[in-house]
Amino acid sequence: MNNKLLGIVHTALDNFFRQTEIKGEWKQTVQKETDGEIGFLINDQHQHCYVTVRKEIRNHQLPQLQSLALRYKNHFMIVAERIFPNIKEALRQNNIPYLEANGNVWFKKGKLFLWIDTHKEVMIEKEKINRAFTKTGLKVIFHFLLNDTHVNQTYREIAQITDVGLGNINYVINGLKENGYLINLNVNQYKLINKEELLERWMIAYEERLKPALFAGTFKFVKHEDFDQWKQIKFKDINTQWGGEPAGDILTNYIKPGALTIYTIETRADLMKHYHLIPDPLGNIKVYHKFWSTSDAGKIVPPLLIYVDLMNTGDPRNMEVAKKIYKNALQDKF
Repeated sequence: MNNKLLGIVHTALDNFFRQTEIKGEWKQTVQKETDGEIGFLINDQHQHCYVTVRKEIRNHQLPQLQSLALRYKNHFMIVAERIFPNIKEALRQNNIPYLEANGNVWFKKGKLFLWIDTHKEVMIEKEKINRAFTKTGLKVIFHFLLNDTHVNQTYREIAQITDVGLGNINYVINGLKENGYLINLNVNQYKLINKEELLERWMIAYEERLKPALFAGTFKFVKHEDFDQWKQIKFKDINTQWGGEPAGDILTNYIKPGALTIYTIETRADLMKHYHLIPDPLGNIKVYHKFWSTSDAGKIVPPLLIYVDLMNTGDPRNMEVAKKIYKNALQDKF
């Protein structure tokens, strides 16, 4: 566990003690599933928890945390720098204790019940964004995740295919090296490693940094009934493709979309003209600018992006479909 996460644990325990006079003893372990253990003495009773430490908790991480909570039964806790309100609610519904860096806590076991949710967020330390995980870097990483042999293309080739400035490629390569995702095989060859972890990190950063910048607008069909006929639409441009739920449906035939996602390079005017759409902030069609080069023309975006978009919704139904896509199309690559 790195120093950043260790700092979160000690800050959380210090703030928890100040507010409750309950002392927590931290013990780091070498288990892969959890990061350590915390022992509390509450009302002369010893409480022991296996702990997972995170900077933040995201929707797509909830199934894994729920699985750990079931495995450790009443002896599991999450410690995080901050936890968003909707995530806290989901944790409480699943009876998963949590402790934030500011001392906010939810802990329910037998007759013991602690719930503090009044303290402001505490920032442990402003983390400098690695250049590989800026908006520009995320485009390059996506290119590598689609095909990891592309790390051995020339910088000029990478810049051209990702539409990223040539000078940025070196920053991305060095950033991946610094984070332990890229190693030298020899003077001229690289190898991408820890790809599953890299995908996890890319998925979070994509949702936070790159995807909002790609947003082109929310629309609806002029005729409401056209929504149910979305599969009949013939895109005018090979760079217009289904993502998210419709792409998941096409790939697995296991989901009925409640909302449509389109990635495209077509203009708003073209979208309205070609597909009978009108802008509507409450509409059920979200459009994003395409950020990768199309080498595999088809109706849907790459399975990798379908997986990421479905997982990031946090919707259990979508996440189930995403796991099917991962198993069938991605597992061997990661």
